[in-house]
Amino acid sequence: MAGYRIRDGATALVERTRSGNLGVLPVVLGLALIWTIFQILNPVFLSSTNLVNLTLQSAAIGTITLGVVIVLLVGEIDLSVGSVSGLASAVLAVGLVQSRWPLILAVLAGVLAGTAVGLLYGLLYTRFGIPSFVITLAGLLGILGVQLWVLGESGSINLPFDSWLVVFAQQMFLPAWASYVVIVLAVAANAVAHLRTARRRERANLTYQSTRAIALRAIALLGGLGVAAWYLNLSRGVGLSFLFFVGLVVIADFALTRTRWGRAVYAVGGSVEAARRAGIRVDRIYVSAFVLCSTLAATGGILAAARLAAVNQSSGAADTNLNAIAAAVIGGASLFGGRGTAWAALLGILVIQSISSGLTLLNLDSSVRFIVTGAVLVLAVIIDSTSRKSRAAHGRN
Repeated sequence: MAGYRIRDGATALVERTRSGNLGVLPVVLGLALIWTIFQILNPVFLSSTNLVNLTLQSAAIGTITLGVVIVLLVGEIDLSVGSVSGLASAVLAVGLVQSRWPLILAVLAGVLAGTAVGLLYGLLYTRFGIPSFVITLAGLLGILGVQLWVLGESGSINLPFDSWLVVFAQQMFLPAWASYVVIVLAVAANAVAHLRTARRRERANLTYQSTRAIALRAIALLGGLGVAAWYLNLSRGVGLSFLFFVGLVVIADFALTRTRWGRAVYAVGGSVEAARRAGIRVDRIYVSAFVLCSTLAATGGILAAARLAAVNQSSGAADTNLNAIAAAVIGGASLFGGRGTAWAALLGILVIQSISSGLTLLNLDSSVRFIVTGAVLVLAVIIDSTSRKSRAAHGRN
């Protein structure tokens, strides 16, 4: 029996949209609208220089957002990612500057501090059944206290400007030719992955993408990324810190979509009981999600410290939590669990940082930024809830 080919083009898109499977469409349209409005209000917004700055600013919070996406996929929440990022940066600064540790050891210690916090959350959740909201809210306060204790009386530590970590976050950019090579390799790998998936689905008599559709997708992706890289290269180019963040997104996407662990994550987020009956070790999935969330939060905190070349008592505080969680939801990760992709972190943080950058260029204060970001977040939740009801009406999860 021959496999059935998915209808390509606008027809398939319309069918998915009607059934509530909106994917990244609302986010892409929203980002395009935001960029259009800010460009009209201030022509500097879409300049290559500003967009390079925007990408650099996205790396740290985006990495934290990626962890939030993973924990949201299992239907839980982590309210302490900001505090965890602050603790990791404090451990880094004290180890590197005051204790004179080698840089790699200081970075590793900061990341492992986040891993330990995530492991504690996971064990508390699985062993005692304490809601993640309560655990991480308590963690937000407790870890902030630990951060202040680690920093000690000084309260502020400057990182060496000649440190490789600071140079990496602030001054390292891909050469123009290297950015194009990376794009070609990435698009080729993506096309090969889709072709293999299509062949497997064809052999299993399932619907699959045609070779033509995959080729057109690859050409469009190559053109779009090529133009983006060319435009960024008109200024300083593609920052290595942003490329590092995108690399983490790619790895997370692979793990979520092409491994047994990733399938288990979506299964647990969709229905815990169904996942348990299917033989999935639900507790292990929860623990892994919390560990990854806190580890990525710590990594993001280290990137933020390197970007500013300083750590103080407010590191990881202020709106770090709000922006990371809001970016995850705005990017398409469902608060109800089981839906979303790693790319939600990239799309969501671009929306958040675009709003922040645009309002800064318009000389509007932070109060307006909070109001606008809050409104966009509510809109994202409304879209998520509406699409969820539409999927239910069409008999889909």
